[in-house]
Amino acid sequence: MKKRVQLLVSAVEQDAVLLAERMNICSDAVIVNQSNRYGYEEFEKAGHKIQVFTMPERGVGLSRNTALLHAAADICVFSDEDIVLHKDYQERIRRIYEELPDADMILVNVKVAPARRTYWNKDIHRIDHRNYGRYPAYSITARHEALLRANVHYSLLFGGGARYSNGEDSLFLRDCLKAGMKIYSHTICIGEEKERESTWFTGYHEKFFRDRGVLYHYLYGRMALPLSLRFLWVHRRKMCRDVPLGKAFRWMKDGVREGRQCP
Repeated sequence: MKKRVQLLVSAVEQDAVLLAERMNICSDAVIVNQSNRYGYEEFEKAGHKIQVFTMPERGVGLSRNTALLHAAADICVFSDEDIVLHKDYQERIRRIYEELPDADMILVNVKVAPARRTYWNKDIHRIDHRNYGRYPAYSITARHEALLRANVHYSLLFGGGARYSNGEDSLFLRDCLKAGMKIYSHTICIGEEKERESTWFTGYHEKFFRDRGVLYHYLYGRMALPLSLRFLWVHRRKMCRDVPLGKAFRWMKDGVREGRQCP
């Protein structure tokens, strides 16, 4: 029996029917649409059930948790409103779970503009604490049962619409690893991102570096400061053209300190 694949989409102020067409959704899907009202609608697209939950509350973590709460398939695929999927993405995803029967989660390729690319899988390998930090939500596919057993969820502190800018995906994957989930990367590509203005990035300024410091506290604990300095040194040519590295590090230290004081 073929495994059921379900897309979990985070969107903001979208017409769900048009969005399903634009994204080329060819499986069951849960769309969480952050708008100015509460609502629910359901429709079919090519024989697949599309559920749409509309809510005024903001935050990408809340959006993804809401989608996961309503997930009901064998395999969940996280996605965003600016991803256009290949028409056979459902079969591709089924196939890789047959190839890797012990995988709880598989991180797949999605094409993005070179300037925004943080990863590209060139081989199949296990993901562990050394290499999980580069992957965005739209790369994540997972067995629904494994997510339920792990009892994981997205942070409400990080990401678009939350207090701190980004990092929710890294925290989610970290928690999945800590829960014992077996995570693999795979070379299969399921779609591509259509470029749009970032919902959170506005430049390498004080808030960017402070927020990154808070994130590093949550990710790395006692190692947050040395890894902050390493992060800045590696990316200094890009991130420290307008802000001296020393000042950027002070802002990250302030963020680490703020993270320690969070309840």
